Amino acid sequence: MESYLKKFVIHLGLERNLSDNTIGSYETDLRQFVAFLKVQLGVKKVSIRHIDRMSIRAFLRELGDRGRKGSTSRRKLAAIRCFLHYLCIRENLGANPAATIKMPQMEKRLPSFVDKAEIPKLMEMPDTGRHGGLRDRAMLEVFYSTGIRLSELHLLDISDLDLYGEVMKVKGKGRKERLVLLGSMASAALKSYLPARSRFLKTRGRMGEPAVFVNKFGRRLARRGIQSIVRSYLARVSSVKQMSPHVLRHTFATHMLDNGADLRAVQELLGHASLSSTQIYTHVTTEKLKRVYNLAHPRA
Repeated sequence: MESYLKKFVIHLGLERNLSDNTIGSYETDLRQFVAFLKVQLGVKKVSIRHIDRMSIRAFLRELGDRGRKGSTSRRKLAAIRCFLHYLCIRENLGANPAATIKMPQMEKRLPSFVDKAEIPKLMEMPDTGRHGGLRDRAMLEVFYSTGIRLSELHLLDISDLDLYGEVMKVKGKGRKERLVLLGSMASAALKSYLPARSRFLKTRGRMGEPAVFVNKFGRRLARRGIQSIVRSYLARVSSVKQMSPHVLRHTFATHMLDNGADLRAVQELLGHASLSSTQIYTHVTTEKLKRVYNLAHPRA
């Protein structure tokens, strides 16, 4: 099984051209499934013949018993399906035992977002009298102004920026590149940060560093570092439940639609392959309208 997993991971990168994040998630999910089979079957090594419809359903049941979300179970089943489909084609597995297993139901949860009144407070939080504060302010402005993902901001290079045109190139899911609009506030924040970044990198002997956002050693700021920074600022100004960079992506989409943006335009800006992924934000604005109606209408 180990050799099959290694071949599959290589296949995902070279032939499917999936992002490193997606490949890592697939590998983690599949290794968790294999570990489950070892315990359930009482074996040290798992072979293809051990994988059948019953074992997959047992794995999904255990996830449910452990309180895993439907979205998590769906992702793991998708990884198993993809792996077995690969084995069917490359290793003559025969029928894919996961093909007819129904996907677990998704929880109907509306995305969290920051209130408009809290955005100016959030942007004023970083201490722009120092390099770190200028960097943090620029990160927050870019997240909110563009709606890009954490992984997309993490991979931003200096060569991706066009501050005069107020656009930048991002590397999205499946390594697809797209142009996003920066906006005047994000552009201004980057223009303030980049000279300070250059001076800082010079003191670290890292003038050739391509990353836009760097850590205290002058190297590309890690995803966890970005998450920690954003979470710390959000916790100080907002009561939103989800304290992560993704909540700023939700906020970007929600505020755009609140102000009359076209749904397909927001889909394009977010880099969603399907319009259905963007439509969740219309539910957010509808819920907001319902609250306003119920509070204001005498016969609500």
